[in-house]
Amino acid sequence: MRKEENTIKVKKLRKKKNKMNFENKIKELKINLPEAKPPVGSYVATKIVGNLLYISGQISISEKGELIKGKIGRDLSVEEGYKAAERCGLSIISQAKVACNGDLSKIKTCIKLTGFVNSTDNFIDQPKVINGASDLIASVFGDAGMHTRAAVSTNSLPLGVAVEIDAIFELN
Repeated sequence: MRKEENTIKVKKLRKKKNKMNFENKIKELKINLPEAKPPVGSYVATKIVGNLLYISGQISISEKGELIKGKIGRDLSVEEGYKAAERCGLSIISQAKVACNGDLSKIKTCIKLTGFVNSTDNFIDQPKVINGASDLIASVFGDAGMHTRAAVSTNSLPLGVAVEIDAIFELN
């Protein structure tokens, strides 16, 4: 019985440490999370199944709330695409925070990101674009932010946005 009590205490401490680490990291990086936007279609923004948190595709929206539109390789550079993907990553964190009732310590690990890049036919640097979200998730969540990933080219995305990314997290 005593060992069980200690295990519970350790889990509580670890959970508190994660919450402080993730929230402190956001502050340390001077990140302003955007408001988690509700879905505009016939779907939900997030869904928890067992201990997995699925986050629907987050589109590229600027700090000013404007859509980041265009085709990478024609209208936007790789660097601009990277920033657009980073904005998607911020929205993913915002959605995760809402799904976890404001408590990011519920996040155990990021399992996977799937990134879609609105790009020209001859554009081949989709991974460099999606690194914007991957780098952000890893910066905020540390080892827990290391994930698997797909970076896919597409000829069009909703509303003409440059990037859309969805995510899967494991919860404690």
